[in-house]
Amino acid sequence: MIIYGLSTCPLCQKARKALETERKDVSFRDVRSEPLTEAELGALIVEFGDRLVDRTSNDYRALNDWLKNSEAEAQISAQPKVMTRPVIRDGDDLYLGWDEAVQAALGSG
Repeated sequence: MIIYGLSTCPLCQKARKALETERKDVSFRDVRSEPLTEAELGALIVEFGDRLVDRTSNDYRALNDWLKNSEAEAQISAQPKVMTRPVIRDGDDLYLGWDEAVQAALGSG
């Protein structure tokens, strides 16, 4: 299982701790220090579409108008911090966020 997020993100830390407590084999990837490849980002866009961009964040609001009107891939490539977090890959399954539905699906609810 891989968690994609930011090492400083409280929600990512909470998800990681909960999954590790459930004895899940979890690896963490900080998308700032190790950006997503085009293929990885493309797969996430196919799965989640525009939901992959957190439009409520200060980082999104700080984007210039050109980027705000660009595709989600361009926004995340230019500023990884605008990605909605965490993104969790469990085998072939992908999950976005850390709400009750995601926790239940991963057996950590």
